[in-house]
Amino acid sequence: MSVSELRAYVLKHRDDLEAIRTLSHHPHLKEKIMPSLVDEKSVPIEENIKAVEATLKQRIERENY
Repeated sequence: MSVSELRAYVLKHRDDLEAIRTLSHHPHLKEKIMPSLVDEKSVPIEENIKAVEATLKQRIERENY
């Protein structure tokens, strides 16, 4: 099953924990660690927030094509 097919299956079968685990641990999905959005005093880090927003926007655009 391709990643796209597995993702579609998980969206239709949200209670299938094994499928969700398989998707979240799929070797073809790149794991990307996002930077912390706040510092140790819970103060927002604007630079990191903008970087995460840009990354999420790119992912959404890529998935919509």
